[in-house]
Amino acid sequence: MTSRLALAGAVAAAATLAATVVGTAGAATTTSAAPSVTKPVPLSVPAGYHAKVFAAAPKGLTGADDIAQLGDDIFVGYQNGVGTMGEPSPSGNKNSTVVEFDQRGKVVAEWSLVGKVDGLGADPTHRRVVATVNEDGNSSLYTITPQARRGHQVVHYSYGVKTLPHGGGTDAVLEHDGRLYTSASNPSPTTPNGTVFQGPALFQLHLAGGTAKPSSALADDAHAVNLLTGKAETLNLSDPDSLENVPCYVPGVGGSMMLDSQGDSELIFMDTVKANWHSRPTQRVRVLHLSAQVDDTAFAIGDKGAIFAVDGNTNAIVEITGNFGRGQDFTSASSLSRLNLNTGKVTAFAPGIASKGLLFEPFVGR
Repeated sequence: MTSRLALAGAVAAAATLAATVVGTAGAATTTSAAPSVTKPVPLSVPAGYHAKVFAAAPKGLTGADDIAQLGDDIFVGYQNGVGTMGEPSPSGNKNSTVVEFDQRGKVVAEWSLVGKVDGLGADPTHRRVVATVNEDGNSSLYTITPQARRGHQVVHYSYGVKTLPHGGGTDAVLEHDGRLYTSASNPSPTTPNGTVFQGPALFQLHLAGGTAKPSSALADDAHAVNLLTGKAETLNLSDPDSLENVPCYVPGVGGSMMLDSQGDSELIFMDTVKANWHSRPTQRVRVLHLSAQVDDTAFAIGDKGAIFAVDGNTNAIVEITGNFGRGQDFTSASSLSRLNLNTGKVTAFAPGIASKGLLFEPFVGR
């Protein structure tokens, strides 16, 4: 999830994805694991909240990064030292691992995927998880359907072109309004001042019939309205990264799709991204400048629930429970932090957690 992307305006992208079923290399393996740790972790959280380790990394897995939820289960991608373009780790390993945990933090299954898993998202419409690999280049994606029969759970999609239109890779993946999107990360080439050429920044994917066809794309130089000043500005996105759905009740930007341009310290909000094969989609784009760089974001979608934060220091999944205000925005900065969407200010929430992927689950009842 640490990659670069670009956003805005709308340019049709020509990336065709050819699907192949992965055999034993991508097969699920059911494992046994130690029960979830219930002892509170040694970190500081504000009064009224409680933190514990939900699940430690399974033996041999490192580089915990993104997190997603499908049904009741939680999925985490472990990168295992693989490089951003799929280069082998120092030990020669070329595979990441996606792990499925149940509500008690017990491992249900594991899938080994070739490449560095950076983006991980749920596609509940099709009851599958989508993982993108190699965010800087040589990118492709996988779908994992846990309930499919053994040997058919993982499908690998290639983009069908040597170089994607923006010159980089793909990163975050998100279902928004029933459509599947992935960010066009690491735009290239760049100039010394970080300016990138106009190109696709966001692909809408149609995974059907062995291909994934893009129906729209956004460009890095879109016109946007500054949320704080109300003035128009032209975006220059040099490092877009994560994607998130904004709950409809969040004032001002509710119901939009949010893109994080991490190195630019900006959040981009798109009200609509409509599929259109022949022309640019009509949409409203707004930008919020932040006081710090952020990565993943999670909104509290209920007063009671839990934040699940992937801790980059320990590879553990930390669970924080408490009374949340509906619509509160939590983000990964240098640590687990709060984000004020009215001002763009980022403040530490749990300094002891070097958070990466974030997830909020309402109504925890384990």
